[in-house]
Amino acid sequence: MSTKPTPAPARPTAPLPRRLTAAAALTALEGLALAGLGVYMLFVGIAGDPDSPQQAETGGVTLLALAALPLIAARGLRLGRRWSRGPALITQLMALPVAWTLYSTGGAMIAAAVALAVAAVAVVALLVNPTATVALGIGPGEQTR
Repeated sequence: MSTKPTPAPARPTAPLPRRLTAAAALTALEGLALAGLGVYMLFVGIAGDPDSPQQAETGGVTLLALAALPLIAARGLRLGRRWSRGPALITQLMALPVAWTLYSTGGAMIAAAVALAVAAVAVVALLVNPTATVALGIGPGEQTR
């Protein structure tokens, strides 16, 4: 008689709340914007004529690495994983000082700063909403895993 391990019970496939889907979409959009900026900086560093090619290339690689956090968090949110809320919130908390810095530079960066700040505050509001926390299995009555 063979003893086969029994598979773990499947997680119920309840549809995700729209708030959680919206938070995942905004977080993914931020990650894609970071990745796009990183690719642009790499391109300028390699093919363009920047003041410092090494600095442009290093900045591009850094932005690509930073883009991984919101993209991974967005995927986790979309799949309803409870661990993804922390990285998504950290991403938003890091975005707020960046938005302030963009705002302080003035000019055309003010629009980017406002968009970034609005997105960051919206994602935080969506993620701390009780509907989202319950969907992720986080709440006052939940057991920690």
